Amino acid sequence: MKHVPLLFINVVIIATCGLIYELLAATVSSYVLGDSVTQFSTIIGVYLFAMGVGSWLSRYIEKNIAEKFVDIELAVAILGGASAPVLFLTFAYVTYFGLVLYSLVFLIGTLVGLEIPLLMRILKDHLDFKELVSRVLALDYVGALLAALMFPIFLVPRLGLNRTSLLFGMLNAAVAIWATWLLEPLITDRKLLFLRVKGFVVLVILGIGMIKADSLTTLAEDGLFSDQIVYAKSSPYQRIVVTRGKLGHSLFLNGNLQFNSFDEYRYHEALVHPAFASFAGEPRNVLVLGGGDGLALREILKYPAVERVTLVDLDPLMTGLSEAFPALSELNRNAFADPRVTVVNADAFVWLDNKRDEQFDIAIVDFPDPNNFALGKLYTTRFYGLLKERLAPDASVVIQCTSPLYARNSYWSIIRTLEAAGFTVKPFQTTVPSFGVWGYALAKQQPFETPTKLPAGIELKFLNEDYLASLFEFPADMMPPSDEVEINRLDNQALVRYYESEWRRFE
Repeated sequence: MKHVPLLFINVVIIATCGLIYELLAATVSSYVLGDSVTQFSTIIGVYLFAMGVGSWLSRYIEKNIAEKFVDIELAVAILGGASAPVLFLTFAYVTYFGLVLYSLVFLIGTLVGLEIPLLMRILKDHLDFKELVSRVLALDYVGALLAALMFPIFLVPRLGLNRTSLLFGMLNAAVAIWATWLLEPLITDRKLLFLRVKGFVVLVILGIGMIKADSLTTLAEDGLFSDQIVYAKSSPYQRIVVTRGKLGHSLFLNGNLQFNSFDEYRYHEALVHPAFASFAGEPRNVLVLGGGDGLALREILKYPAVERVTLVDLDPLMTGLSEAFPALSELNRNAFADPRVTVVNADAFVWLDNKRDEQFDIAIVDFPDPNNFALGKLYTTRFYGLLKERLAPDASVVIQCTSPLYARNSYWSIIRTLEAAGFTVKPFQTTVPSFGVWGYALAKQQPFETPTKLPAGIELKFLNEDYLASLFEFPADMMPPSDEVEINRLDNQALVRYYESEWRRFE
């Protein structure tokens, strides 16, 4: 067969597409379920097992191997290409998302597992066994590397999940059509035409899906969010959605509520003002880690003594949302336009490690909840140690710490981690209707008294001095658990495990 070298390109494409589909499934499930550690692990595990099943089943295909190879490639194109839209729509409109997720992963893995052995059998008469196996396996791993690099660096940031899924489905269909020419001597004329027609039909269907990808995304998100979606965009780091309902605007990151404009002032006043109340003197240099919506900035900028605020947030699309969505700019009182504010788009962990020339009087840490390892590292002893090095000796820190009622172990794990990093910590909590009971930590580098007075002359809608003291009181069901909770370190990420197990109860 004269096309042997070209058939080896198919191996790379098969491996690349197969891994892309599983990365898509894992990413979609982490977006909608927030359980990324478990989902990535189990999905890749099921996929690899299914590939083994497919390889084992290939022994039962004895006739018309070239035709079967093309048919399987087209089946992968349909299943893989439709995988992301199907998963989003399934989660939005049916209750058995897990069954669809793992069934789809298993079917795709089985089909991909069938392809490589069949291709090797087609090539076995043209290469000796040692050469055949070494080339196929080497190219299989090359395809996996391509997928692993392209997926986070180019595909998801530029195309989004649905378009990536459909594009690679089209690539599989194109490879199937191409294979009918490469394998033409092994396929009967009657079957050849039929296979090509099927291939073009699949290609057209997926192409239409590619054109309608935005509509598919909108249809899925309309099912996920009860209120009208008024802004939606994907960044390299997250899916940002803003909805508008009877109570106002809500911001969601990867499907997780970040605030509702109806009651966000309760959350942000509790986040910011206890830090100022516990600081002796007038803080002039303030650090905000996270908080890309600018609502914590709004509270900080109420203090006339503040001369400089540095906000570090990974996602430029998030820190630019106020400009793209004027309703948010109105809500945060155009905080990003204040000349005292400097925005740094960087990983806070890396930024703190590199920042050696400045010390801060106040630090407000407002990261999303630790539902994956990338976020969990921002709640470790190592991170808090880096933060400590950037603080003035008498600095005050407030950290949002998830709910001490819904995620009791998670909350107290953060408190214990701060203490292990050398902070004196005063835990506190309040009620935010959109979230329920929410927890924070007020920390300093030396022992201090619980604040009882708020700075004078600051406009507040929620906090007053009578209520300030009650923030630091906990009922019995939110006190530290009887079993000692683990400290969250880089090498164990105990907090992520606590968080996943506790919040999964409410899904």
